[in-house]
Amino acid sequence: MSEVTVRRESSARRDAPGARVLNLWQRCEHLPFGRAIFGMLFGAMVPYSGSIGASVLALQPGHARLALRDRRAVRNHLGSIHAVALTNLGELTSGLAMTTALPAGVRGIVLRIESEYGKKARGTLVAEARVTVPEVKGDMDHEVRADISDASGAVVATVRVHWRLGLVP
Repeated sequence: MSEVTVRRESSARRDAPGARVLNLWQRCEHLPFGRAIFGMLFGAMVPYSGSIGASVLALQPGHARLALRDRRAVRNHLGSIHAVALTNLGELTSGLAMTTALPAGVRGIVLRIESEYGKKARGTLVAEARVTVPEVKGDMDHEVRADISDASGAVVATVRVHWRLGLVP
């Protein structure tokens, strides 16, 4: 193995997990159609993330705000946004907030997702999550909450994502 390869591998292990995502967001967010460009590129990095068609409105370490347009592809038979689409939106929002907050040398994986639905979800929705990562010295669990609101500001769903944090071996 060459010295350059070793340097790249050790550098990749030291970088914060969300550094690539944040860098991509910062390069795209102010471009014309930058949110759409970011969405396409992020979808290529994390294919399932594009399944509901949410768009990122704001992203910084420990904070994510996403929007989901109300359209037929995410509706249920009752004419509102499907419960699983809401859960996906909350998990994606939590994941972006958590991943961008993780320091170098720490990784996270989802253990459990809990969703509470307050009312029928209609119209464009906005999901928001904020997280402060505690000091990680070994495996530990940490909860991140994403609130999903409708245009009136009413919370239509709350998604709690339980993460297992640990040190990168």
